[in-house]
Amino acid sequence: MFDKLDFILEKYEELSKKVSDPDVIAKQKEWQKLMKEMSDLEPIVKEYTAYKKAKEELEEAKEILDMEDDEELREMAREELKANEAAIEEFTENLKILLLPKDPNDDKNVILEIRAGTGGDEAALFGSDLLRMYLRYAERMRWKTELIESNETEIGGVKEVVMLVKGKGAYSRLKYESGVHRVQRVPETESGGRVHTSAASVAVMPEVDDVEVNLDPNDVRVDVYRASGNGGQCVNTTDSAVRLTHMPTGLVVTCQDEKSQIKNKEKAFKVLKSRLFDLMQQEQNDKIAAERKSQIGSGDRSERIRTYNFPQSRITDHRINLTLYKLDSFLDGDLDEVIDALITEDQAEKMRDF
Repeated sequence: MFDKLDFILEKYEELSKKVSDPDVIAKQKEWQKLMKEMSDLEPIVKEYTAYKKAKEELEEAKEILDMEDDEELREMAREELKANEAAIEEFTENLKILLLPKDPNDDKNVILEIRAGTGGDEAALFGSDLLRMYLRYAERMRWKTELIESNETEIGGVKEVVMLVKGKGAYSRLKYESGVHRVQRVPETESGGRVHTSAASVAVMPEVDDVEVNLDPNDVRVDVYRASGNGGQCVNTTDSAVRLTHMPTGLVVTCQDEKSQIKNKEKAFKVLKSRLFDLMQQEQNDKIAAERKSQIGSGDRSERIRTYNFPQSRITDHRINLTLYKLDSFLDGDLDEVIDALITEDQAEKMRDF
């Protein structure tokens, strides 16, 4: 591990010299690439530098204990030794985590999809609750959101919604939300006060660049039609809505959020590329026989990942057996406690493999 850390430190120092070179600065793209590389290494370098300083101070304290007779100095050295031993242990654990292979998609924007599942209108209403929850979380994280497609019900639910989430680390945190979300509550339409169970599925995909997905335009059928909307909306006067059908896979994407056909087409292609990329990743994961059994970070949407119990104000994440009694604040976008726990478990799993 320390050989690798020494190599990273040398690499960082080398990059520092390069980014200060006037010839490199003049080449904007090359300079930006080097700065990005430096930025990625910086947290490891900072932690390793702190580790080395603590190690030096620990050796100095040991020397004082070996050579000094003054009891006051010896007591100070013992305290310093104890503090540095604890610091070294903490720095070592942090460095192990920082050296874990990074998900190449972590810094990407996100295509997030919510689909109502079993439960009819109640499932659609829950889909609407999840949409608001993610919008509030994005707001807290200072991420930007952009609606791509929404299929609403008459009573305010959503059968299906697709949105783009833009911001630093969006995929690194939201990727843990992929899966089936289950709700237990008494619907407003239920006169007997019985608790009903319904569900919605969430899919989180990284937004991908053209170079990452080989999409042949000849494989895509493009249909345009008049957008439909609620009464009073001026959306159905021109053929602005777009439907894309990827014929080899059968994937269908629609977009009618914008009044411009060109913008709708652009957004629809973004979603199609992300879905194709997601499909490619799923196929690759299926080929790896030794894939971790845990759903954390795998994007496996085949099973229930979380339950939202309204009568008990409880959220339970089944992947890590974590239960919290703060449903209102959670649905208001306070997701960090659960997401942080999922990240910690994911890192622990990776460290065991590592």
